[in-house]
Amino acid sequence: MQTYVEPPLTAAEREILARHFTSLDGPVAALTGLPEATKAALFARYSRTQKPLKRVFLDEFAGGGGQPGAGEPGSDGTAGLERAADLFSRVLSEYGDDSVAQLACVHVSCEQVSNLLTKVLERGRLMGYLEQSTRYVFYGDAPEGRHRWYRDPELLAGPHGEAYVLAMEGLFTAYARVFEAVHAIFLAGVPPDDAARRRAARAAALDVARGLLPAGTISNVGIAASPQAYEALVLRMRAHPLPEARAYAELLLAELRKVIPDFLTRLDRPERGGVWVEYLQTRGAGLAEAARELDREARNKAVVAGPALAGEIALAGPRQAAVRLLRWTQDAEREVAANALYAASRRPLDEIRAQVRQLPIEEVARLFRLSAGDRRNRRHRPGREWEAAEYEFEVVSDYGAFRDLQRHRMLTIEWQRLSPDLGYEIPAEAREARVADVWREAVERAETAYAQIAPTAPAQASYLVTMAHRVRYLMRMNAREAMHVIELRSSPQGHASYRRVAQEMYQLIRDVAGHRLIAEAIEFVNREDVHLGRLDAERRAEAGGKP
Repeated sequence: MQTYVEPPLTAAEREILARHFTSLDGPVAALTGLPEATKAALFARYSRTQKPLKRVFLDEFAGGGGQPGAGEPGSDGTAGLERAADLFSRVLSEYGDDSVAQLACVHVSCEQVSNLLTKVLERGRLMGYLEQSTRYVFYGDAPEGRHRWYRDPELLAGPHGEAYVLAMEGLFTAYARVFEAVHAIFLAGVPPDDAARRRAARAAALDVARGLLPAGTISNVGIAASPQAYEALVLRMRAHPLPEARAYAELLLAELRKVIPDFLTRLDRPERGGVWVEYLQTRGAGLAEAARELDREARNKAVVAGPALAGEIALAGPRQAAVRLLRWTQDAEREVAANALYAASRRPLDEIRAQVRQLPIEEVARLFRLSAGDRRNRRHRPGREWEAAEYEFEVVSDYGAFRDLQRHRMLTIEWQRLSPDLGYEIPAEAREARVADVWREAVERAETAYAQIAPTAPAQASYLVTMAHRVRYLMRMNAREAMHVIELRSSPQGHASYRRVAQEMYQLIRDVAGHRLIAEAIEFVNREDVHLGRLDAERRAEAGGKP
C-alpha cells in the first residue's frame, strides 16, 4: 500500500483540526462545520501555496497560529471569516479571479414562484435544482382559500385584473374536476389493497390534469450552486422582462448576502453589475425588435403560409409532438470512432480521422461498438468521444413536456415566449371521462384574458397559458447527451408528452441522420405506449427497491 507523508501536528493543533476535518491522518479529508466563505477562501489560498490544507487552515484561518485561546475558532460558525473577507476583497474584487467564486456551495429554497419564473431560476447550466412535482402534488386544493397561482400586482391593479382572476380560478376549478373524473376511471376495478396500482393511478390522473395548470401556477424550487452561479442568476433576473423575476432577484440577493456577502460585492457596483444588467437588457430589447421587424416582413410577403393554429388542435389518431432534426454531424459514427481511439493512440487526431475514413464500414462498426461498450443499464454511458457527434432539434410540444426537458443542463435549449398561438390539446383520457367541455371552457376563458392583457403586458400575459398549450423550442446536444435524454425521457414512468419527444428524437437520429450505429447503442430507449406508467416503479418501491 502507498505510504504517504504525514505532516507533524501538535496535540493542540489536532484538537482544533478535529472540529473541521473528517480525517487528521492520510491524504484525504472532507471539511465540516465551516462557513461557505471560509471553505472557498481556504481552497483559494490552497492553490497558491506548497502547504497542505490543514497547515493552511492552522496558519492563516484558525487564528493565533493554531494555538488554543485568543482567536481560536469556536462552534459559532465564524471560523476564518475575517481572513476570507480579506482574501475575497483582493482576489475576487480587485483581480477578478472568478474561480474563487466556484469553490463554495449554497443551498437556497425559492418558494411561491410562478412556473414562468422557475424556468429563469433553472436556466443556469452549473446549478442543481429540485422542483415541486405536478405528478405527486395535487393543485386543486386552496390553502387558506387561495388557489396556488401567482398574483401579479400590476395585473391585479390593472384594467383586466378581474378577467385575470376569473380565468385563473376557472383553470384551477377545471383542473380539480378533470382530476377527479379521470382518477375514477383509472381506479375502476383496482382492489383497495393494491396500494402500488392506486398510487400509479393517482400519478397518471395528475399527469392528465396538469395540462390545465397555467404557467402562473406557483411552485417551490430548491437550488444548490456556487456563488459564481448565483451572481449570474441575479444578473439575469434583474435584466428579465418579467416583473416577478426582477422583484424576486432582490429577495434572493438579500438572503444570499446573509451567507456569502463577500462573493456578491460586484452586483451593486455600477461599473460591474450595473453595466452588466444594462448589457443584457439592451441586447434582449434589440433582438426582440429585430425579430418583430422580420416577422412583419414575412407576413407582408406571405412567407408564413397556412392557417393560424390557435385554439384546440383536432387530433386524428395518437398525439404526436412535432420534432424536426434541423442539423447533424455528417459521418458522425466515423468521427466518434476516431475520437475514441485518440486517447489510446500516440498520433494527432487528424491523422487518425483520415485513417478511419478509409476503413470499411464493418471495421468502423467494430470500433464504434468498442466505444459504446457493454452497456448493462442506461446509466452506463460511453466516453466523451461521443461529444464529437451533434444534433439540433426543433420541437413543438406542450409546455408541460418542455418544463421537464428544459432541466437538462448539459444541452443547449432556447425557447420562444409562451402564448396560445400554437394551440392546445385535450388528452384522450379527459374526453373518455366526459370532461372535455370543462377543459375547453376554462382554456377559452384564459385565452380571452390573455388577448386582453398581452398588448400592454406580454410577459405577464403568459401566466394564463396552460401546460397543454404548445411551445416551440430548439434543443442542441451531442450524441452522449442524446443517449441520456432519450433513454431517461422515454422510460415508461415518464410523462406521455415528453416520452413522445424522446421517441421521435430517436427515430430522427436513426432514420433521418442515418446514424444506425448510434441508434443501436441507444439500446435502453422505450418505444412502447404504456398505461399507468408509474406502476412498475411503485411496485419496486413497495418491495423496498428504488422507484
